[in-house]
Amino acid sequence: METLTLEGFLPAFFLTLFAGLSTVLGSFLIFFSKEKNTKFLSIGLGFSAGVMIYISFVEILTESQSAFAHYYGTLPGETLGLAAFFIGIGVTFIIDQIIPDKVNPHHALEYGEDHISTVNAQFSLLSRVGLFTAIAISIHNFPEGFATFVMALEDRNTGMAIAFAIAIHNIPEGLAVALPIYYATNSKKRAFFFALASGLTEPLGAVLGYMVLAPLMGDLTLGISFGIVAGIMIYISFDELLPSSRRYGNDHTALGGVVAGMFVMALSLVLFQI
Repeated sequence: METLTLEGFLPAFFLTLFAGLSTVLGSFLIFFSKEKNTKFLSIGLGFSAGVMIYISFVEILTESQSAFAHYYGTLPGETLGLAAFFIGIGVTFIIDQIIPDKVNPHHALEYGEDHISTVNAQFSLLSRVGLFTAIAISIHNFPEGFATFVMALEDRNTGMAIAFAIAIHNIPEGLAVALPIYYATNSKKRAFFFALASGLTEPLGAVLGYMVLAPLMGDLTLGISFGIVAGIMIYISFDELLPSSRRYGNDHTALGGVVAGMFVMALSLVLFQI
Protein backbone atom coordinates (compact mmCIF):
# COMPACT_ATOMS: atom_id res chain seq x y z
CA MET A 1 0.00 0.00 0.00
CA GLU A 2 1.06 3.55 -0.68
CA THR A 3 2.13 5.91 2.09
CA LEU A 4 -0.91 7.36 3.79
CA THR A 5 -1.21 11.17 3.85
CA LEU A 6 -3.59 13.36 5.87
CA GLU A 7 -5.30 14.44 2.65
CA GLY A 8 -6.05 10.82 1.83
CA PHE A 9 -6.80 9.76 5.42
CA LEU A 10 -9.51 12.28 6.35
CA PRO A 11 -12.05 11.58 3.55
CA ALA A 12 -11.67 7.82 3.94
CA PHE A 13 -11.94 8.04 7.73
CA PHE A 14 -15.03 10.26 7.70
CA LEU A 15 -16.76 7.97 5.21
CA THR A 16 -16.10 5.06 7.56
CA LEU A 17 -17.20 7.12 10.57
CA PHE A 18 -20.42 8.05 8.77
CA ALA A 19 -21.16 4.41 8.02
CA GLY A 20 -20.48 3.36 11.60
CA LEU A 21 -22.51 6.11 13.27
CA SER A 22 -25.56 5.14 11.27
CA THR A 23 -26.25 2.67 14.07
CA VAL A 24 -27.28 5.73 16.09
CA LEU A 25 -30.06 6.47 13.60
CA GLY A 26 -31.42 3.00 14.26
CA SER A 27 -31.40 3.62 18.01
CA PHE A 28 -33.48 6.78 17.50
CA LEU A 29 -36.37 4.63 16.30
CA ILE A 30 -37.00 3.48 19.86
CA PHE A 31 -37.82 7.09 20.82
CA PHE A 32 -41.02 6.78 18.79
CA SER A 33 -42.17 3.61 20.50
CA LYS A 34 -44.51 3.43 23.47
CA GLU A 35 -43.01 2.08 26.65
CA LYS A 36 -43.46 -1.68 26.98
CA ASN A 37 -45.24 -1.91 23.63
CA THR A 38 -44.87 -5.64 23.11
CA LYS A 39 -46.21 -5.59 19.55
CA PHE A 40 -43.61 -3.02 18.51
CA LEU A 41 -40.97 -5.06 20.35
CA SER A 42 -42.02 -8.26 18.59
CA ILE A 43 -41.93 -6.65 15.14
CA GLY A 44 -38.63 -4.92 15.93
CA LEU A 45 -36.92 -8.12 17.08
CA GLY A 46 -38.28 -9.99 14.05
CA PHE A 47 -37.06 -7.16 11.81
CA SER A 48 -33.62 -7.38 13.42
CA ALA A 49 -33.54 -11.13 12.88
CA GLY A 50 -34.52 -10.70 9.23
CA VAL A 51 -31.75 -8.15 8.72
CA MET A 52 -29.11 -10.35 10.31
CA ILE A 53 -30.20 -13.55 8.56
CA TYR A 54 -30.35 -11.93 5.13
CA ILE A 55 -27.09 -10.02 5.38
CA SER A 56 -25.30 -13.08 6.80
CA PHE A 57 -26.33 -15.48 4.03
CA VAL A 58 -26.49 -13.09 1.08
CA GLU A 59 -23.56 -10.76 1.77
CA ILE A 60 -21.20 -11.70 4.61
CA LEU A 61 -20.94 -15.44 3.92
CA THR A 62 -20.56 -14.90 0.17
CA GLU A 63 -17.80 -12.35 0.84
CA SER A 64 -16.03 -14.93 2.99
CA GLN A 65 -16.25 -17.55 0.25
CA SER A 66 -15.12 -15.07 -2.39
CA ALA A 67 -12.10 -14.11 -0.29
CA PHE A 68 -11.10 -17.75 0.17
CA ALA A 69 -11.65 -18.40 -3.55
CA HIS A 70 -8.92 -15.87 -4.42
CA TYR A 71 -6.45 -18.21 -2.74
CA TYR A 72 -7.80 -21.71 -3.26
CA GLY A 73 -10.29 -21.62 -6.13
CA THR A 74 -14.08 -21.63 -6.26
CA LEU A 75 -15.01 -24.99 -4.72
CA PRO A 76 -12.35 -24.98 -1.94
CA GLY A 77 -13.17 -21.32 -1.28
CA GLU A 78 -16.86 -22.06 -0.82
CA THR A 79 -16.02 -24.99 1.44
CA LEU A 80 -13.64 -23.00 3.63
CA GLY A 81 -16.16 -20.17 3.89
CA LEU A 82 -18.77 -22.64 5.12
CA ALA A 83 -16.23 -24.09 7.56
CA ALA A 84 -15.59 -20.63 9.04
CA PHE A 85 -19.35 -20.08 9.16
CA PHE A 86 -20.00 -23.21 11.21
CA ILE A 87 -17.00 -22.45 13.42
CA GLY A 88 -18.70 -19.14 14.24
CA ILE A 89 -21.89 -21.00 15.15
CA GLY A 90 -19.94 -23.51 17.23
CA VAL A 91 -17.99 -20.88 19.15
CA THR A 92 -21.18 -18.96 19.95
CA PHE A 93 -22.88 -22.18 21.05
CA ILE A 94 -20.00 -22.93 23.44
CA ILE A 95 -20.18 -19.41 24.89
CA ASP A 96 -23.94 -19.83 25.23
CA GLN A 97 -23.49 -23.04 27.19
CA ILE A 98 -20.92 -21.52 29.54
CA ILE A 99 -23.33 -18.77 30.66
CA PRO A 100 -25.39 -19.88 33.70
CA ASP A 101 -28.94 -20.96 32.85
CA LYS A 102 -30.59 -18.43 35.14
CA VAL A 103 -29.16 -15.49 33.20
CA ASN A 104 -29.41 -17.16 29.80
CA PRO A 105 -32.65 -16.10 28.07
CA HIS A 106 -32.67 -19.11 25.76
CA HIS A 107 -32.23 -21.60 28.59
CA ALA A 108 -34.76 -19.75 30.70
CA LEU A 109 -37.45 -20.64 28.18
CA GLU A 110 -36.82 -24.32 28.88
CA TYR A 111 -37.96 -23.95 32.48
CA GLY A 112 -41.47 -22.88 31.48
CA GLU A 113 -43.49 -19.81 32.28
CA ASP A 114 -43.04 -20.16 36.06
CA HIS A 115 -39.37 -19.37 35.67
CA ILE A 116 -40.20 -15.95 34.19
CA SER A 117 -43.66 -15.37 35.62
CA THR A 118 -43.55 -11.58 35.86
CA VAL A 119 -43.43 -9.00 33.10
CA ASN A 120 -40.33 -7.40 34.57
CA ALA A 121 -38.53 -10.74 34.58
CA GLN A 122 -39.43 -11.25 30.94
CA PHE A 123 -38.04 -7.89 29.92
CA SER A 124 -34.88 -8.36 31.99
CA LEU A 125 -33.95 -11.31 29.80
CA LEU A 126 -33.61 -8.98 26.84
CA SER A 127 -30.48 -7.25 28.17
CA ARG A 128 -28.32 -10.18 27.15
CA VAL A 129 -29.97 -10.32 23.73
CA GLY A 130 -28.93 -6.72 23.15
CA LEU A 131 -25.45 -7.32 24.55
CA PHE A 132 -24.84 -10.35 22.34
CA THR A 133 -26.15 -8.44 19.33
CA ALA A 134 -23.86 -5.51 20.13
CA ILE A 135 -20.85 -7.83 20.39
CA ALA A 136 -21.66 -9.59 17.11
CA ILE A 137 -22.21 -6.32 15.27
CA SER A 138 -19.02 -4.87 16.77
CA ILE A 139 -17.03 -7.88 15.57
CA HIS A 140 -18.63 -7.53 12.16
CA ASN A 141 -18.01 -3.78 12.00
CA PHE A 142 -14.31 -4.04 12.80
CA PRO A 143 -13.17 -5.79 9.57
CA GLU A 144 -15.99 -4.07 7.67
CA GLY A 145 -14.63 -0.67 8.73
CA PHE A 146 -11.14 -1.61 7.65
CA ALA A 147 -12.38 -2.84 4.27
CA THR A 148 -14.41 0.35 3.71
CA PHE A 149 -11.46 2.52 4.69
CA VAL A 150 -9.02 0.79 2.36
CA MET A 151 -11.51 0.87 -0.54
CA ALA A 152 -12.09 4.60 0.00
CA LEU A 153 -8.33 5.19 -0.08
CA GLU A 154 -7.99 3.39 -3.39
CA ASP A 155 -11.15 4.75 -5.08
CA ARG A 156 -13.11 7.61 -3.51
CA ASN A 157 -16.30 7.03 -5.54
CA THR A 158 -16.39 3.32 -4.82
CA GLY A 159 -15.66 4.03 -1.18
CA MET A 160 -18.63 6.43 -1.03
CA ALA A 161 -20.98 3.86 -2.55
CA ILE A 162 -19.83 1.20 -0.09
CA ALA A 163 -20.09 3.61 2.85
CA PHE A 164 -23.68 4.55 1.98
CA ALA A 165 -24.63 0.91 1.52
CA ILE A 166 -23.12 0.00 4.89
CA ALA A 167 -24.85 3.00 6.48
CA ILE A 168 -28.21 1.64 5.36
CA HIS A 169 -27.23 -1.75 6.78
CA ASN A 170 -26.20 -0.21 10.07
CA ILE A 171 -29.47 1.64 10.72
CA PRO A 172 -31.45 -1.55 11.44
CA GLU A 173 -28.39 -3.00 13.17
CA GLY A 174 -28.50 -0.04 15.57
CA LEU A 175 -32.14 -0.86 16.20
CA ALA A 176 -31.19 -4.50 16.80
CA VAL A 177 -28.81 -3.38 19.56
CA ALA A 178 -30.84 -0.57 21.13
CA LEU A 179 -34.32 -2.06 21.15
CA PRO A 180 -33.81 -5.04 23.49
CA ILE A 181 -31.56 -3.02 25.81
CA TYR A 182 -34.18 -0.26 26.05
CA TYR A 183 -36.96 -2.71 26.88
CA ALA A 184 -34.73 -4.49 29.40
CA THR A 185 -33.51 -1.37 31.23
CA ASN A 186 -36.13 1.27 30.31
CA SER A 187 -33.18 3.57 29.61
CA LYS A 188 -33.00 5.25 26.21
CA LYS A 189 -29.59 6.68 27.13
CA ARG A 190 -28.17 3.21 27.75
CA ALA A 191 -29.71 1.88 24.54
CA PHE A 192 -28.25 4.85 22.65
CA PHE A 193 -24.82 4.27 24.22
CA PHE A 194 -24.65 0.60 23.20
CA ALA A 195 -25.74 1.43 19.65
CA LEU A 196 -23.15 4.19 19.48
CA ALA A 197 -20.41 1.96 20.89
CA SER A 198 -21.13 -0.82 18.39
CA GLY A 199 -21.05 1.71 15.55
CA LEU A 200 -17.75 3.27 16.66
CA THR A 201 -16.00 -0.06 16.16
CA GLU A 202 -16.24 0.63 12.43
CA PRO A 203 -13.89 3.66 12.34
CA LEU A 204 -11.84 1.99 15.09
CA GLY A 205 -11.40 -1.02 12.85
CA ALA A 206 -10.41 1.28 10.00
CA VAL A 207 -7.63 3.02 11.91
CA LEU A 208 -6.27 0.04 13.85
CA GLY A 209 -6.66 -2.22 10.86
CA TYR A 210 -4.58 0.03 8.64
CA MET A 211 -1.94 0.83 11.26
CA VAL A 212 -1.53 -2.63 12.76
CA LEU A 213 -3.08 -5.24 10.48
CA ALA A 214 -2.40 -3.87 7.01
CA PRO A 215 0.73 -6.01 6.49
CA LEU A 216 -1.23 -9.13 7.49
CA MET A 217 -4.79 -8.33 6.45
CA GLY A 218 -5.58 -9.90 3.12
CA ASP A 219 -8.31 -11.93 1.46
CA LEU A 220 -7.53 -14.94 3.65
CA THR A 221 -7.88 -13.03 6.94
CA LEU A 222 -11.06 -11.29 5.79
CA GLY A 223 -12.46 -14.63 4.62
CA ILE A 224 -12.00 -16.15 8.07
CA SER A 225 -13.40 -13.06 9.84
CA PHE A 226 -16.50 -12.69 7.68
CA GLY A 227 -17.28 -16.42 7.78
CA ILE A 228 -17.11 -16.56 11.58
CA VAL A 229 -19.13 -13.36 11.99
CA ALA A 230 -21.85 -14.71 9.66
CA GLY A 231 -22.10 -17.80 11.86
CA ILE A 232 -22.33 -15.68 15.02
CA MET A 233 -25.12 -13.53 13.58
CA ILE A 234 -27.12 -16.54 12.38
CA TYR A 235 -26.84 -18.20 15.79
CA ILE A 236 -28.06 -15.07 17.55
CA SER A 237 -30.94 -14.68 15.11
CA PHE A 238 -32.29 -18.20 15.52
CA ASP A 239 -31.38 -18.77 19.14
CA GLU A 240 -32.39 -15.44 20.65
CA LEU A 241 -33.96 -12.83 18.34
CA LEU A 242 -36.61 -15.05 16.75
CA PRO A 243 -37.71 -16.78 20.00
CA SER A 244 -37.85 -13.39 21.73
CA SER A 245 -39.87 -11.93 18.86
CA ARG A 246 -42.51 -14.67 19.14
CA ARG A 247 -42.57 -14.44 22.94
CA TYR A 248 -43.54 -10.77 22.96
CA GLY A 249 -45.96 -10.97 20.06
CA ASN A 250 -47.26 -13.83 17.96
CA ASP A 251 -46.31 -15.81 14.88
CA HIS A 252 -47.66 -13.17 12.50
CA THR A 253 -45.93 -10.16 14.07
CA ALA A 254 -42.64 -12.07 14.28
CA LEU A 255 -42.86 -13.24 10.67
CA GLY A 256 -43.92 -9.80 9.49
CA GLY A 257 -40.86 -8.29 11.14
CA VAL A 258 -38.56 -10.92 9.61
CA VAL A 259 -39.91 -10.37 6.10
CA ALA A 260 -39.70 -6.58 6.49
CA GLY A 261 -36.09 -6.83 7.67
CA MET A 262 -35.13 -9.05 4.74
CA PHE A 263 -36.90 -6.75 2.29
CA VAL A 264 -35.08 -3.65 3.55
CA MET A 265 -31.71 -5.38 3.30
CA ALA A 266 -32.49 -6.79 -0.16
CA LEU A 267 -33.60 -3.36 -1.38
CA SER A 268 -30.47 -1.68 -0.02
CA LEU A 269 -28.21 -4.23 -1.73
CA VAL A 270 -29.98 -3.76 -5.07
CA LEU A 271 -29.98 0.04 -4.92
CA PHE A 272 -26.27 0.27 -4.18
CA GLN A 273 -24.97 -2.26 -6.67
CA ILE A 274 -23.64 0.45 -8.97
